[in-house]
Amino acid sequence: MISASIPNFIPAARPLIGDDERRAVDAVLVSGQLAQGNEVKLFEEEFSQVLVDGRSAVAVNSGTSGLHLGLLAAGIGPGDEVIVPSFTFAATANSVALTGATPIFADIEPDHYCLDPDSVEAAISSRTAGILPVHLYGHPANMPSLQRIATANGLKLFEDAAQAHGASLNGERVGSFGDFAMFSLYPTKNMTSGEGGMVTMNSPEIERRMRLLRNQGMERQYENELVGFNARMTNIHAAIGRVQLTKIWGWTEQRRQNAAFLSEHLTNVVIPKTAPGAEPVYHQYTIRVLEDRDRIVAALRDEHHIGTGVYYPIPNHRLPSFQQALDLPETEAASQQVLSLPVHPSLTSNDLERIVSAVNKLTKAGS
Repeated sequence: MISASIPNFIPAARPLIGDDERRAVDAVLVSGQLAQGNEVKLFEEEFSQVLVDGRSAVAVNSGTSGLHLGLLAAGIGPGDEVIVPSFTFAATANSVALTGATPIFADIEPDHYCLDPDSVEAAISSRTAGILPVHLYGHPANMPSLQRIATANGLKLFEDAAQAHGASLNGERVGSFGDFAMFSLYPTKNMTSGEGGMVTMNSPEIERRMRLLRNQGMERQYENELVGFNARMTNIHAAIGRVQLTKIWGWTEQRRQNAAFLSEHLTNVVIPKTAPGAEPVYHQYTIRVLEDRDRIVAALRDEHHIGTGVYYPIPNHRLPSFQQALDLPETEAASQQVLSLPVHPSLTSNDLERIVSAVNKLTKAGS
């Protein structure tokens, strides 16, 4: 299989780890304070200021843990339903199911691949407790419409912002809309801590429950107030994240410039659209290929040495873990047509030109 070991291979994504991150990790190792400690506290404070306009932030060991614990902290549990998109990574629905609640799958709108408010409204039942949109590919979901629906029906509103660090809508940062929001810090995200997640929230009560839940249910050692988990972030991971925070805006601008270049020069595909007032961060630059998507993926990899991603080929409602027969036409269409091209900050101008040339060649008149 073609891989990044080939000198001219362009990977679909690439973690950016440099000397600054290595020095930060070395400093933690020398200190001997490896587990959750002051580095985590500083990372939470800095993340809050840099990315979510001062909202409280709690660090955890993964994005999935962040969603799971956030839902629990917000009071979601058995008997509840939470409306989620089917067109996303399974962690969103998994996190709902892990609380004992039931994920209810709704359709997406076709332009930005985020929850369709009309489909959400149609999915509300007497058991609905919350709505959990995903800011997919780094583009904000339609939060004003979802907020109106949530308010009108007495529902809680959450955010899966795993892919959307720094994105905004009408001047408001993603992560500052819902009762809580989760950001993933997995290596291929727009910034990383090696592994981890960050949860931002709008209430002291949710924050306190989050801190209890991530640490075996205790604030003071051996005084467990509730049944909790070990979902702590280490100082090692937080040290990486703190350095990455200093670079995130430069990387974001480079992603936007790379995306603009592709949009200007791609000719035979449906390029990404941006909603009015939205400022996406292009975690993925996702096009639609209306015919032979999988053939083009293979040709880009094998003939042109360009990595791509298909996010996501199987809608969540059809996964073996859920297996539901639902009519979600936009979700089904997207799963057959989407193709994500590289836009990560390490790309050169030559890389971008290669991507454009290859895609235009392969999609020209179905060649």
